[in-house]
Amino acid sequence: MAHRGSLPFDPIRRAAELWEERIGPSRTMGTVTSVMRVQQILLSAVDGALKPLGLTFARYEALVLLDFARRGSLPMRVMGDRLQLHPTSVTNIVDRLQADGLVQRLPHPTDRRATLVELTPEGHARLEKATAAVTAIDFGLGGLTEAEQDQLTELLRSVRRASGDFD
Repeated sequence: MAHRGSLPFDPIRRAAELWEERIGPSRTMGTVTSVMRVQQILLSAVDGALKPLGLTFARYEALVLLDFARRGSLPMRVMGDRLQLHPTSVTNIVDRLQADGLVQRLPHPTDRRATLVELTPEGHARLEKATAAVTAIDFGLGGLTEAEQDQLTELLRSVRRASGDFD
């Protein structure tokens, strides 16, 4: 993905070369810096596609999660677990989605301490438009074949597993 001010060289590769000369082995630094830069590129592309719909990637993820729920709703605690977010972050996301009329909070039928969240009809409609927008840009992941995407997913999965993201 080109952007304004594209450089005629790869600045991360150049930084790795300098790191190698001045500090030592640069493989890990180059890899981490590349992953961080790609994360910026992807987030910018996805947020750019979602912004006209009044969504961020975090809010979009919450809508997708709710849409995938078997019963049509989820407790906020479960949303936090699945989205891997702090409860405060989930509350903020749900607050914004509710203010936009995309979700509603409901009392849990068996646990008075829990609150369920479910999509509204407008939430379903916005999710459909948002999904079309992000898939139209391949979530910003242009430049990779399907096989390369599978390989990258598995490589990143290894890092996530090693960090304790899941068993």
